[in-house]
Amino acid sequence: MIASARRFAGALGTLVDRRPPWSMDGKVVVITGAASGIGRELAREAARRGAQLALSDVDAEGLAETVALARAAGAPDVRSDRLDVSEQAAVAEYAGAVADHFGAVHLVINNAGIAFTGTVDRGGYKDTARVMDVDYWGVVHGTKEFLPHLIASGDGHLVNLSSIFAFMSVPTQSAYNAAKAAVQQFTESLRMEMSAEGRPVDVTCVHPGGIRTAVARNAGAAEGLDSADFATVFDQKFARTEASTAARVILDGVEKRRARVLVGPDAHAIDLMVRLFPVRYQAATVAFSRHFGVV
Repeated sequence: MIASARRFAGALGTLVDRRPPWSMDGKVVVITGAASGIGRELAREAARRGAQLALSDVDAEGLAETVALARAAGAPDVRSDRLDVSEQAAVAEYAGAVADHFGAVHLVINNAGIAFTGTVDRGGYKDTARVMDVDYWGVVHGTKEFLPHLIASGDGHLVNLSSIFAFMSVPTQSAYNAAKAAVQQFTESLRMEMSAEGRPVDVTCVHPGGIRTAVARNAGAAEGLDSADFATVFDQKFARTEASTAARVILDGVEKRRARVLVGPDAHAIDLMVRLFPVRYQAATVAFSRHFGVV
């Protein structure tokens, strides 16, 4: 029995990552959805850590502001492009252009995302499809098109933004819940594939909790519902973590080569709650939503 325990301990030890921290200094970092919120703060924080940046968003005006902030933070080179991550051909062209511009790609952060407020019966198919196109397929496009460049770098890193709503569902957010859960499973599968095949790419899935950004306020809504109701509750009751703090936590996780990063004390609490009460938490969430008029 002792010998078996020793063999188990030895096998477990091989799973511990003993490599040095992943440094961002001088690396080429790609960030989608960089015009505001977490994306903007990721750009600023990566710039402070010495990264060269490739930033994209559909919001050209907001993106230009981020570029100025990143340069002021010390980024040695910043490329900016208007990009709709839901368009696979556009992402493929963009990945090639970024690799040609910098000569390499070391870190890709698939951050772009949108939200939509609507119950399953009132939301339209097109509304759900749009959320999936950006929040899930945008991640798939960014992953698949940049993955060959990350592998070629010899020490690449991929980060996909999921959410606490990947494992804690809430009413009126079924499309967002589903998209973020899909991102989690897609990312974890990819990480295992990279490990099994011995590919030089670390993969991280990020689950932010309530972050002070405009994503809830900018969400669309089904007819008869007001996204402002959900946004107000989210901003006042859940959004406790600043986007700048989220960016530091995420990039610290990257440098430590972590597979999973929870952002914010609420994310850790909710993760534990759902593990302990996978069904009972739903009744509490319904009562909370009714109390604040979300449903």
